[in-house]
Amino acid sequence: MPSWNELTDKVQDFGNNGQEISKFLDSTMSESLRNISSLRNNRNVIFYASAFLQKPQLDPMTIQITNEEINCFMAVMHGMDFSKGLSLILHTPGGMTNATETLVEYIHSKFTYVETIIPTFAMSAGTMVALSSDAIIMGRQSQLGPIDPQMIIGGKSVSARSIYAQFEKAKNDIHENITNAHLWAPILGSMSPGLLIEASKANDYSEEIVKNWLERKCIKKSTEIANYFNDPALHKSHGKRIDRKDAREQGLCVIDLEDSQDLQEAVLTAYHTMTIYFEKTPASKIVISNFGKRWIKNIVQPIPVNLPLQIR
Repeated sequence: MPSWNELTDKVQDFGNNGQEISKFLDSTMSESLRNISSLRNNRNVIFYASAFLQKPQLDPMTIQITNEEINCFMAVMHGMDFSKGLSLILHTPGGMTNATETLVEYIHSKFTYVETIIPTFAMSAGTMVALSSDAIIMGRQSQLGPIDPQMIIGGKSVSARSIYAQFEKAKNDIHENITNAHLWAPILGSMSPGLLIEASKANDYSEEIVKNWLERKCIKKSTEIANYFNDPALHKSHGKRIDRKDAREQGLCVIDLEDSQDLQEAVLTAYHTMTIYFEKTPASKIVISNFGKRWIKNIVQPIPVNLPLQIR
């Protein structure tokens, strides 16, 4: 399978011929997914990816897991032999918890065996999808992340669990010394009505559904694993890298991508091809199967106002 440099060199050979570039990328991707299927006991293969690395300026709803994902998975899964199981290649920054729950339940209602392959990033809600699977295939470069739900407060993303923890700290500080109340008053006063309840429910929701998925797979320590991935106090950052060693230590079934050189090459070729596709096209999300069925979300980006227009 071609390396990253070989892929980019080939694309450069086509110059500005977008049609030839697309044809080359499509054929390379199709071949890679067919190889992955063959190497994974002829399982169905779906590659779900978004352009969050190439196009971070886009509206989050166009690059994250949302409710529209159920439609694209239904489209690419149509006609599959579900008894063969699924190898799901995942590349995502995460997204909506309820949309993730819907997607996971649908996938597992169809396939009795689901494994998740992570070329590089499956963060937040993407980690939740991986935790629901029977096995997770990760390379040295692959990473999961914390699953603590995020809430937008004052235009910033804040951990729901941290909101609750801050209130508990305020309560304890005031209980120990009532004069601390005036120090906390501006912070507590900025909390909107219902925020604490919503934060508590959001936190419990993510952890509970992951625990249930783990229990469904008869994984031991399901409560402890769900709590580990949902603990911002432990991870310090929602973007914290959780590698395969960390995941394996929690008791998850983790397979090293490097165990099969052929599989590693096929997965990374598919991933590199997807990366180039996001760079060369308006695509923000792509879902594609080893049978060639695909769903693509294209976003036409506006021309930056600080750049002069050139008309020829």
